[in-house]
Amino acid sequence: MANPDRKQILAAKLRENLRRRKSQAKARAQTNEGDAPQISDPNDKKDTPAIDRPAPDKSD
Repeated sequence: MANPDRKQILAAKLRENLRRRKSQAKARAQTNEGDAPQISDPNDKKDTPAIDRPAPDKSD
């Protein structure tokens, strides 16, 4: 098992990485504000047409 010092170092690296990524995302959002259309939620199904699927073959 990892010793406590190693765990603390890894946790600090993860926190710093997260802080950096949040900062980068915020900067990108500010520079792209108004330049591109808003990205919709990929799970939003209201504009998705229904998919016609053939009935399963029950010939067995």
